Amino acid sequence: MQIRYHSINRSILNYLINRSNNASAESFKAKIKAFRAQFRGVRNTEFFLFRLTQLFA
Repeated sequence: MQIRYHSINRSILNYLINRSNNASAESFKAKIKAFRAQFRGVRNTEFFLFRLTQLFA
């Protein structure tokens, strides 16, 4: 319980002091999810990673 409290407390303090959060990571995850849904899944992992790097890099 105490470890969880310190972890949450550190996240809150990080936001208040540095004004940083993980919104950009969550946005990127949503883009990948939408990209996968557009093609109804991934059959060729190598090509999928290639397309991700071309579109979002």
